[in-house]
Amino acid sequence: MEKRQLPAHTLETWEWVSPSLGCAKRASVLVPRTCTSAGNEVPVLFLLHGFGGSRTTWLTGTRLTEHLAELDLLVVLPESGRRWFINDDRGFRYEDYLLDELVPFVDARYAVHVRPGARGIGGFSMGGAAALMQALRHPEVFPVAVSHAGAFEAPSRVGDPYAEQRWNRDMAIPSTEAHERVWGSPGSPVRHRYDVSALLGEGRFAERLSVYADVGSEDYPRIIEMNLRTARKLTASGIETEFFERPGGHDLEFLDRALPFSLKFAERRLKRS
Repeated sequence: MEKRQLPAHTLETWEWVSPSLGCAKRASVLVPRTCTSAGNEVPVLFLLHGFGGSRTTWLTGTRLTEHLAELDLLVVLPESGRRWFINDDRGFRYEDYLLDELVPFVDARYAVHVRPGARGIGGFSMGGAAALMQALRHPEVFPVAVSHAGAFEAPSRVGDPYAEQRWNRDMAIPSTEAHERVWGSPGSPVRHRYDVSALLGEGRFAERLSVYADVGSEDYPRIIEMNLRTARKLTASGIETEFFERPGGHDLEFLDRALPFSLKFAERRLKRS
C-alpha cells in the first residue's frame, strides 16, 4: 500500500491480483481527515473515470480533493482504462471486480470509518453511464448514483455517430472498433444486459434510489439528447432524479466545474440512507 498525505485527506493506493480480471489492479482511496476521529462513520463514493482515463484522472484533471475538503465522503478511485465497469463482450469482468472484490475490500479495510449501507457510485462519460447501470442493477449496493455527461445509450449505439468530430484529437469517445470490443455487435447479450431502458423496465431498482445527472450545453448533440431522454425515463419510473444542463463541453473542465454539485448531492443522499 502506498500512502500520501494531502491537505484534507490521506491518499492510499492498493494493488492486488484480481481473480475476476486475471491481472494486477490498483485502486486509490481518499480518506478524509474526519475519519481520524474515533467513531466517525462516513459514506463511500466510488468514482469511475471516462474512456481512456485512470484513477489518477480525478486527481490531476480536476480539483476533486479541494471540492471534497468540507464534505464527509470516503472516495474510491478504481480504473479500467478503455474498458467499462461491466462484464463485457470480450470476457473482461469489471462488474465482478467491482462488486465481488473492490466493494468488499473497502467495506472490510475501512470498516471502522464506513457507514454501513451508505455507498454511492458516480462517474464521467463512460464512467457516468456505468455508474447508473450498476446502480440500476444493484440498488441494494449503490442506492445513490451521480453522472456527468453519461454515455447512457452506449448499448444501442450502431456505427460511429461521432464520425464528424473525429478530427478532434482530444475526443474522449471510442471508435466503432473500440466500442464493439466492449459491447459486441448490435443485438448482443451484453448490450441488452446493460440497456438502461431495459433495466428500468425490469423494475429492479429500489424506491430509495436517488440519481443526480448533468450534461454540458456545448457537449456533443447526441450526448445532450441521450442525457435528456434518460432523465425523463428515470423521472417517469419514479426514481428521485435531479438533472441539470450546465455550461461546458465534453471535457474535464466541465467535469471540474460540475463536481461540487454532484458531490454535495451524494453526501446529502447517502447520509440519509
